[in-house]
Amino acid sequence: MRTGVIARKEGMTRIFDDEGRQIPVTVLKIDACQVTAVRTQDKDGYTAVQLGAGKAKVSRTSKAMRSVFGSAKVEPKKKVVEFRVDADKLPEVGAEISASHFIPGQFVDVVGMSTGKGFAGAMKRWNFGGLRATHGVSVSHRSHGSTGNRQDPGKVFKNKKMAGHLGTERVTTQNLKVAGIDLEDNLILIKGSVPGTDGGWVLVSDAVKKPAPKDAPLPAGIKASAGVSASAEESKEG
Repeated sequence: MRTGVIARKEGMTRIFDDEGRQIPVTVLKIDACQVTAVRTQDKDGYTAVQLGAGKAKVSRTSKAMRSVFGSAKVEPKKKVVEFRVDADKLPEVGAEISASHFIPGQFVDVVGMSTGKGFAGAMKRWNFGGLRATHGVSVSHRSHGSTGNRQDPGKVFKNKKMAGHLGTERVTTQNLKVAGIDLEDNLILIKGSVPGTDGGWVLVSDAVKKPAPKDAPLPAGIKASAGVSASAEESKEG
């Protein structure tokens, strides 16, 4: 199991395939997503990688997190998340993950906070059918109707579907297809919609219900620095 990435939802657009058919896609940008820490079985009791994304002001960063970023020698991050990974797929601390982490055509799971819609009635929140439009029903056509029983048990049970706050919940959308990637701008194009508002953070990882892509980079799609790529080219020439 590889690590996921932290991305920012930029909005939706469309692209066209080779046959001219339009494909609605959501644009996700990987903004300075770096490894800030790693968890090992010997030291922490589990294996995971901690990622940070976005640039935060030092004055807005807590003292404890400044210590974490200082140890990793990375700039303060706005969003910090841990991903469980296999022991042999731990990237190095300070490594920056790019859009090359994913391959066009593979399936991913996306986690985000759904759009908040405030107080909503039972019909909008739970897709209730509402009361009858005629035959004695007046005023309360969109009400949720009866909520309990009679004297026994004489109460409304917990978790009863009623009117209330809608949205602002952690939502996972599975088996979304990667329509394409843009390495220059570090963008991932996901076919269809993903949860969350524009500008919000989402977590993208390999789909758990689909086989892992064979050509996926291991341990992750690391963005090569200028010095590394130059040395690699020299070795190839030699």
